[in-house]
Amino acid sequence: MESDPAHIRSSGARAHSGRVFVLPGIEARIRHAHAHAEPGRHESARPRMLSLDAHGRILDWISWQDAACLYARDAVAWTLGEPCMTLHGGYNRLLEAPSVLALHPIIAARGHARGSARAPSPALTNTALFARDAHLCLYCGQEFGRHQLTRDHVQPLSRGGRDIWENVVSACIACNSHKGGRTPQQAGMPLLAVPYRPSWVEHLILSNRHILADQMDFLRSHLPKHNPRAM
Repeated sequence: MESDPAHIRSSGARAHSGRVFVLPGIEARIRHAHAHAEPGRHESARPRMLSLDAHGRILDWISWQDAACLYARDAVAWTLGEPCMTLHGGYNRLLEAPSVLALHPIIAARGHARGSARAPSPALTNTALFARDAHLCLYCGQEFGRHQLTRDHVQPLSRGGRDIWENVVSACIACNSHKGGRTPQQAGMPLLAVPYRPSWVEHLILSNRHILADQMDFLRSHLPKHNPRAM
């Protein structure tokens, strides 16, 4: 049985000091997520392209190599933004000049139309969870590095809770250990914010450390208008 979201709201609006706790907004969470990100061994600083379907619905980040393949196959329906990368190939006999391919930051591909399909749901990983919660423990309100945070199930798994976005929060090791297999109410540890499932757009913003200005403006314009953590 999952925790009642309304019950979480009524018991988790204030920190232990009695002051209203306000979770950082999207701008601050972007900074937190990028500051705590651990780059992969082979991660490149080259930007990724934002792919859309033919109707302009947001799909995912793609590498510049995948983007180049779309151009080469004449599969690009339209683009947005000024070219952000130029690729130089061999000599083009038809044009009698070196081959040059300019990649745009936002690319809509032909034949990729979802119609009225819903946006995909972000996979629940610790990295994505900690980014959603701004690397804060949602019990004590302190900021921690990713190795000092854990995934806590608001309604414990042993009590029928599920491993889903709406039932998990970031918790420091000390708070998670103290809470144990109890609910926040039983442990006397009110939640500081409501757990929620982030939108696909929010997930894309928090998961990419090298977002270009045109891409960020486009993604921001597609963020949900309401605050999912409004108390």
